[in-house]
Amino acid sequence: MAAAIPHDRRIHPGSGRRRGLDHPKGRQVEPAALDEVRRVLGARERRRDLLIEHLHLLQDHFGCLHARHLAALAEEMRLSLVEVYEVGSFYAHFDIVLDGETPPSLTVRVCDSLSCELAGGQRLLDELRARLSEEVRVVRAPCMGGCHNAPVAAIGHALHEKASVESVLSAIASGDAHPKVPAYRNLASYRQEGGYRLLETCLAGKRGPEDVISALEHSGLRGLGGAGFPTGRKWRLVRAEPLPRLLAVNADEGEPGTFKDRYFLETDPHRFLEGLAIAAWAIEAKDAVIYLRDEYPQCREILERELAALETAGLLRDVRVDLRRGAGAYICGEESAMLESIEGKRGLPRHKPPFPAEVGLFGRPTLINNVETLFWIRDIVEKGPDWFSSHGRNGRKGLRAFCVSGRVKEPGVKIAPSGITAQELIDEFCGGMEEGHVFKGYLPRGASGGILPAAKADIPLDFGTLEGEGSFVGSGAVVVLSDHDDMKGVALNLLKFFEDESCGQCTPCRAGTEKAVQLLEAPAWDEALLNDLAGVMSEASICGLGQAAMNPVKSVLKHFREDLAS
Repeated sequence: MAAAIPHDRRIHPGSGRRRGLDHPKGRQVEPAALDEVRRVLGARERRRDLLIEHLHLLQDHFGCLHARHLAALAEEMRLSLVEVYEVGSFYAHFDIVLDGETPPSLTVRVCDSLSCELAGGQRLLDELRARLSEEVRVVRAPCMGGCHNAPVAAIGHALHEKASVESVLSAIASGDAHPKVPAYRNLASYRQEGGYRLLETCLAGKRGPEDVISALEHSGLRGLGGAGFPTGRKWRLVRAEPLPRLLAVNADEGEPGTFKDRYFLETDPHRFLEGLAIAAWAIEAKDAVIYLRDEYPQCREILERELAALETAGLLRDVRVDLRRGAGAYICGEESAMLESIEGKRGLPRHKPPFPAEVGLFGRPTLINNVETLFWIRDIVEKGPDWFSSHGRNGRKGLRAFCVSGRVKEPGVKIAPSGITAQELIDEFCGGMEEGHVFKGYLPRGASGGILPAAKADIPLDFGTLEGEGSFVGSGAVVVLSDHDDMKGVALNLLKFFEDESCGQCTPCRAGTEKAVQLLEAPAWDEALLNDLAGVMSEASICGLGQAAMNPVKSVLKHFREDLAS
């Protein structure tokens, strides 16, 4: 007897052709799932650039991203399913659960970046995995911006700092998984101290954009997110571009050792917000976006409160400010990757030129500044550019925030003169080294700035002073190391971070970071191969992640050869 023909391959009687499938191809949208998605989204717009925001809403509501909801979201937003899946799977904070899988009841993330590893983060991770039930997922995670309070865990997304096994277990048992909002200067107290008078003067026409931009140029203020481009010049370049222009604020500090934006947002958010409003006024931007890392839910709550207060007070009448959440991707700290993420896409860096000042967010000229840069605007304009430039040491000018963590007695954000040395930071601002520790080396700008020995701790920390040593100051994330630390292990920790955080777009970075980790895990380093790999990655990678990823390795080979024999 002839074998039965599969149902979807039967032939029409009387015809010589196969007929099509009896059901549509691909994953089908479940009506119940579509109803659930519509209830969660409510009356919100279904714009393409809001995809990541809508994914956050679903994850917050259901605790994960069910496959059925992703299919329904694609239908609701008129997107292909692959567009939704590729974005949801790109970001670390989105948890996609396939049909038949059981999502964890809770996720605990334990930071494995350098400062937390120095403080026992790996032990904390291992013990929590051993003691928590299978229903609680315990995973390692990159820097959460709590380096000064290491080790750090996140229960859900709420930071739990100076964490121990018992403190984390106690917090879980008590249901304490909500962000802790610290005391901060709110709108009323900020205005009592003269806040927003400068903005009101600008809006009233008593100051002109040229006056403000000129003050920034004469002050010497540079971009403090890491690149160091002169702020006044950037504002002038964007203002020269055709309307409409946009403003994007980079608050996605993910560099290990960096937590200064968090500090400003948790203590004096309106000084930053006034700087934002003045920047938007100066370039005539009617729309501004704050891109905030998802690891800072307490900062998001502060900004939501205070932006609402500003709207009520009528102080944002000339600019609409949109607060967007990152989703756990270090690469989105790179300005063009951030723009892609704001547009609802994967955070893949763009090729340059064109630069964002010409073709930025949604193809429009865009001014990009970070939180700290905007924080200084009010003081510089009100007190005058000479006030700002009068600060500084060792022939340098200005003030800036240094994030100091690691083997010091008093870690934290230190507002210090530009040009201060690492040794001066440790001695004058951090109470010296921890007891029993001898200063051995330091990272002047977190993971990508390389590692310098203590013998070079007298170099001024500023733009242009460290490049001769194969390093740079960048965002000013200073991690202090001691004689207790093996520099081979430090380099391996940093390269594992870059391996995890590579966006995967370009082969030199994607394959290079993975290969570097393999080489560093070997008992003896193959120096020739590491140097060859470093050359390829620095010259051929699209963005700064791949270009700078091998700096820690090059530093160990140059400055800490005694550790190579261990």
